[in-house]
Amino acid sequence: MRAVRRAGYSGARSDTGSSGRNCCDNTLRTGTEVQLKLAEPLSTKKALRVGYHFQMDLAEAVTVNNQVVIPVGSPATGEITEVRNKGMWGKSGHVTASILYVRVNGRQIRLSGTFDDKGVTGTAGVVAAIAFVPVAGLFTAGTSANIPTGSQVKGFIAEDVPLVFAQTAPAPMTVQAASATLPTTGIVPAAAVVVPK
Repeated sequence: MRAVRRAGYSGARSDTGSSGRNCCDNTLRTGTEVQLKLAEPLSTKKALRVGYHFQMDLAEAVTVNNQVVIPVGSPATGEITEVRNKGMWGKSGHVTASILYVRVNGRQIRLSGTFDDKGVTGTAGVVAAIAFVPVAGLFTAGTSANIPTGSQVKGFIAEDVPLVFAQTAPAPMTVQAASATLPTTGIVPAAAVVVPK
């Protein structure tokens, strides 16, 4: 199985503090790595064309301050940016794609990153064929580019996304009343008093 070549992130990464991030910053930062996997195969054997949008899924959850902000399985979309079909004289197929965005709770978050794959060239076969029969090179072709379903690719968050985490109401604190004997004036002590934190 061939490895999919990945291009790196080219933007600036905005980190704060000596540990890399401010612990209280509730922002999904530009440059955060996102692991994706293809939900469909990409192959030059099929009629791939520049501009075709294909589907991916998030392979690993993205977290900020130990809270999941993009869960595993979130749908993502990429776009084919270059296609070259295999051809005569040993020319191999080639496909290049860009990662566009991931969808979370009805919102699209822009992603960046590219990946590509190319088939194996048949150049050695062409050279050997031409040495014996010059016309034979016309019939020697390379292989198609093929990126199978489930192949993992790496993308990056391409915009700062401010986050608001749901605040959970604190549980009320229960304080037991002291067991003291009160004069019999008709007042009964409360069994417990509820005091908010």
